[in-house]
Amino acid sequence: MSAHRVVVVGAGMGGLVSALQLAHQGLDVTVVEAGHSPGGKVHQRHVGGAAIDSGPTVFTMRWVFDQIFESVGTSLESELQISPLPVLARHFWEDGSRLDLHADLAQSIAAVREFSSPAEADRFAGFCATAKRVYEALEGPFIRSTAPTLMGMPSRLGARGLGVLTELGPFRSLWHSLGQHFKDPRLQQLFGRYATYCGSSPWQAPATLMLIAQVELNGVWSVHGGMHALARCLERLAQARGAVFKYGQACQDILVHGPQVRGVRLANGEELFADSVVFNGDVAALREGLLGPQARAAAPRKASPRSLSAVTWSMHTPTEGVTLDRHNVFFTSDYASEFNDIFRAQRLPRRPTVYICAQDRGTGASVAAGQPERLLCLVNAPAVGDGSTLTPQALDLCEQTSFSMVARCGLKLSLQPASHLRTDPRDFHQRFPATGGALYGQATHGWMSAFERPGAVTPIQGLFLAGGSVHPGPGVPMAAMSGQQAAAALLASPALTRRSPLAATSGGMSMR
Repeated sequence: MSAHRVVVVGAGMGGLVSALQLAHQGLDVTVVEAGHSPGGKVHQRHVGGAAIDSGPTVFTMRWVFDQIFESVGTSLESELQISPLPVLARHFWEDGSRLDLHADLAQSIAAVREFSSPAEADRFAGFCATAKRVYEALEGPFIRSTAPTLMGMPSRLGARGLGVLTELGPFRSLWHSLGQHFKDPRLQQLFGRYATYCGSSPWQAPATLMLIAQVELNGVWSVHGGMHALARCLERLAQARGAVFKYGQACQDILVHGPQVRGVRLANGEELFADSVVFNGDVAALREGLLGPQARAAAPRKASPRSLSAVTWSMHTPTEGVTLDRHNVFFTSDYASEFNDIFRAQRLPRRPTVYICAQDRGTGASVAAGQPERLLCLVNAPAVGDGSTLTPQALDLCEQTSFSMVARCGLKLSLQPASHLRTDPRDFHQRFPATGGALYGQATHGWMSAFERPGAVTPIQGLFLAGGSVHPGPGVPMAAMSGQQAAAALLASPALTRRSPLAATSGGMSMR
């Protein structure tokens, strides 16, 4: 019997993990990718002769990748070099204050005590304890679950989990909940930023997102060679197990006959027939018919509000003034205006928060004074890359405002044309059609939003979904988990079990 043929559309993190695990099970896997390298949003830009990670920059939840690598007979340590970061992030404010959060909780409590007050340090410790309880309550029933539902959550949570969420007040916004924990507005602002990890506003995101504090306390790592090295590693392992990658090959249509997927048609007219297809792209592209009218049935009919986009600057330039760590955040005093501008007015923020990833710092290596270093600077933006409001003047003003604010915090950067490359929501929309440049799928606004993301299985037989726009959500580890879930669903599908005994070996891919 011939091997079950699978086409994976998109070599983002979810598609790479699906391809690796399916090829490891002996399936005939072909990955088609419109771009010219693996990773999707995990990508590099070359500026001034330097390769700069210009997408996701934070490596967390390493247990996800430990599980993925173990499932294909290897280990994370034997395939990649990663180093734990002692400082999770360094934070700056315009008033000159600065706060480091550390991997060691006791160090962070001491830092908050010096930064604010002993009472606020006690409140911070209490916040971390609450975040840990929320994470432990939701990790199994929601994060690891393949298809959580509102009706099924109470039984999965159990009495203890329900008690944790009742105490938290799941209907509260993250911002409201943080106001119950902190008196210092700077700390409320700092932890409110966790909503942006899901592309959302802290005034609209649910309080449960405080669990991200525990995710970071569980460890943040640096990947030697950058996050793109992780994508390359997954590609290499998949190829070693027989997966074929076709780059520069955009998928034009997902072919469907009756209730069953039949393959894909590429933009060059080539048709690749398949027994199953894994779509690793934003579900908005399916909804809008960009993969053919029949494939629209795979996406929810309702279009949810878009998540954040971004304006980014990939830079290779010297820095002066304050000393950066690996991950750095620069705050203005008026945090609410940023999200009012983005989500209400749909315009670039007039008082943006600026994130800077200093990619040559954080793991003990020093940067010589006056020498250029690799930086990714990012400002949140509305997902309007398919509109007409992002004029050159508006983008230039955003750039000037952002770097003026950073300078007021003490950091001076040189924006010479040869030393930086700017991208904006229009660029992201072009790379990820139908999104407007939204980088996280739908916004996580309201307590029901967690249940509105589609899962891996679709109404079309043989068509499965992976990526940050589906459950369990955006971010590198979550997208990787979606790839696991798509592979597991495919291996358990009737189409495969009828054709091949391979599904009997899929037990090693359980979600534990």
